[in-house]
Amino acid sequence: MKFKQFIITTATATATAAAALPLSALAHVGADGGGHHHFLDSLSHAFAHPFTGADHLAAMLAVGAWSALTMPSLRTAWRAPAAFVALLVAGALAGFVGLWVPGVEPMIAASVLVLGLLVLVQKKMPWGIAAALAGVFAFFHGAAHGFELAGDSGMATVGALAGIALGSATLHIAGMVFGHAVMQRHQWVAQFGGAATAALGAFMLTKLA
Repeated sequence: MKFKQFIITTATATATAAAALPLSALAHVGADGGGHHHFLDSLSHAFAHPFTGADHLAAMLAVGAWSALTMPSLRTAWRAPAAFVALLVAGALAGFVGLWVPGVEPMIAASVLVLGLLVLVQKKMPWGIAAALAGVFAFFHGAAHGFELAGDSGMATVGALAGIALGSATLHIAGMVFGHAVMQRHQWVAQFGGAATAALGAFMLTKLA
């Protein structure tokens, strides 16, 4: 499967999942229209949440771009983004239930710095290590989302988790498309984007010092 076909297929699957989620909610809440509305409200709010913070936005785009730049084979390119989404949801669950996760803000800042550097130098590594690294960072991003979105229950929580996952997956796909279509052809764009992302992470760390 070519990269373009993969992106089209993945984007279609993501859109289909997003469209199917409200139907799933209806099936669970039955005649309770309030539950459906809570689900949709939480879904839309959580979907937008990764787009509203420069740290989350930069990290997720960087994961996708880094994967496209360093793992041209589609058998491995999707694995780091998938690990990020999976551990992001796990971290969000921890935040939802009130589990204290130490070092959330420093780890988020460090993730932006490290991922930016990985894009800048286009560091290649075995996919398992890449997925593990992305997953560790993702857990802290998810915990931050969970803390900020906590307070809902029932179908609203399901909607929030689904929204975070879909929003994050969308950013990963965007990063992969940009990495493949632009950064691979214009190395200066990859270098500039990686440097700017790393600079953001360094700035965030200095603000925490």
